[in-house]
Amino acid sequence: QVQLVESGGDSVRPGESLKLSCVASGTISSRATMGWYRQVSGKAREFVASITGATSTNYAAAVKGRFTVSRDNSKNAVYLQMNSLKPEDTAVYTCYTQAPSTYFNHMPVTQPKYYGQGTQVTVSS
Repeated sequence: QVQLVESGGDSVRPGESLKLSCVASGTISSRATMGWYRQVSGKAREFVASITGATSTNYAAAVKGRFTVSRDNSKNAVYLQMNSLKPEDTAVYTCYTQAPSTYFNHMPVTQPKYYGQGTQVTVSS
């Protein structure tokens, strides 16, 4: 069973920076994709950023150029460096991991995503 624990959430002012960390326990493949979602109460969860085992990254348009996702496979960890924070970045940030698809009868089988509990980020003046 995979468990993920986030840390680093805080209350900051607009324009400031914050770095979130997420450490996974259990069996994590170095080829797994890891990343972050965020959610504001009453709204749908929103994709933020992801990084594959090959360290290919993907970002939501709203955070591209301000946020940087990285990982340390030796620690089973994924990080989110958030710069130039805006009030609209306020949310609960949740990390996730997803192993690569396996194959059955030559058909790809999508693996489940595992999520952490989340950490609150508040951006307010």
